[in-house]
Amino acid sequence: MKRREYDISIIVNRRQISKVIIDPHYEEKHTETISDEIILRLIKDLDGRELEPDDEDPPYAYFTTDKMELNGKLYKLVWLLEDGQIYIGVVNAYRR
Repeated sequence: MKRREYDISIIVNRRQISKVIIDPHYEEKHTETISDEIILRLIKDLDGRELEPDDEDPPYAYFTTDKMELNGKLYKLVWLLEDGQIYIGVVNAYRR
């Protein structure tokens, strides 16, 4: 399975983000409760936010955003930002 790219226009940590790259890892165990569409809607909820990374391994900063609500359900999103880049990379996502 390949990573998938989507165009988006949001600002996260004062950085203009124009692309989301979704790793298919979530499909190994969570295809019944999550999809690319749900992930993209969760990513849009990050717009305008400033978040501290859980871990850093330059050039990457890793984030976990938990208890994200969408349609009355809670989700957890594991994602990253790369120094000097304009994308969010989604490492994993699942319903809580």
